[in-house]
Amino acid sequence: MNLSWKHLIMAIIAVPGLLTGAMARADDYPTKPVRLLVGFPAGSGTDIVSRIVAGALAAKFGQPFVVENRSGANGVLAAVALANSAPDGYTLIGTNSSSMTVTPLLYKQPQYNTLRDFTPIAPVLFGHYIVTINPANPRTASVATLNDLIALAKAKPGTLIYGVANTGSFAHISTELLSIRAGISMTHVPFRATIEAQTALIRGDLDLHLDVPSCIAQIKAGKLKALAVTMPMRWSELPDVPTVAESYPGYDASFWWGFLTRAGTPDNVVQALNREIVAATNQPAFRKQLELQGAIMTMTQQAFAAKVGAEIAQNAEVIRRANIKIE
Repeated sequence: MNLSWKHLIMAIIAVPGLLTGAMARADDYPTKPVRLLVGFPAGSGTDIVSRIVAGALAAKFGQPFVVENRSGANGVLAAVALANSAPDGYTLIGTNSSSMTVTPLLYKQPQYNTLRDFTPIAPVLFGHYIVTINPANPRTASVATLNDLIALAKAKPGTLIYGVANTGSFAHISTELLSIRAGISMTHVPFRATIEAQTALIRGDLDLHLDVPSCIAQIKAGKLKALAVTMPMRWSELPDVPTVAESYPGYDASFWWGFLTRAGTPDNVVQALNREIVAATNQPAFRKQLELQGAIMTMTQQAFAAKVGAEIAQNAEVIRRANIKIE
């Protein structure tokens, strides 16, 4: 036995718990306040969801979960702060699928890599888009179903115009995914906000828009027509509207709100957070608050990590094939 091994063994004997200290600290987690980074402004959907969950976790663990808004660049500022934090579970992020599975793919030199830098903890909600057209638009007068729209797009390649908020947004990726799956080509026009694209569709400037569920008021008023929803199952608010997946099996453009932490965080801390986040969604008071923002989504930490990885792979392929770039 050489000298270095002797010194190591003597150090372990002299300092009981040297090998178990990290695990003990994880088992005692948390012993101090936890930062919960949010990359969007106060009052945004991501912020509201994060504060609801922060309240539930604080009540369970007996330590404050302090929401810290670092808004900007579609969540990039908060994500970079998390990437630079210690892997100890005392810095988390409340975020969405766009920031984690799309944004870092759009830049030649991204400031973070979701799979390398972060560990997914748990989702809490999911949302979806509605494929909408203007029933008064003469260019799409023949369209009554999603299949009609696809047939029209195939007959007139590149002539149908769709608009979404922001180049590289999740709605943009989701529309291009539909184009790839259906084998069609459409022209993209970016807008600064969803409401602007919706207004352009109603005005007749666009032929197609992937809108958010709040557009149901315009659908019921007859100003918009819903052709499909982008999540895997039908939406209870529009039960007669099919899913895109009914025409193109496997298509899923639902998006999530959830929580991640720094890669390397002890697994038992990650699992404890997942367990308590899932438990919070089953508490009536918290569940009622969350359902005002979207549909409840819970899964194991391992399943969520697999979902994030699969979405990154799918979105990377869409970005490559559609040649989507941020200037």
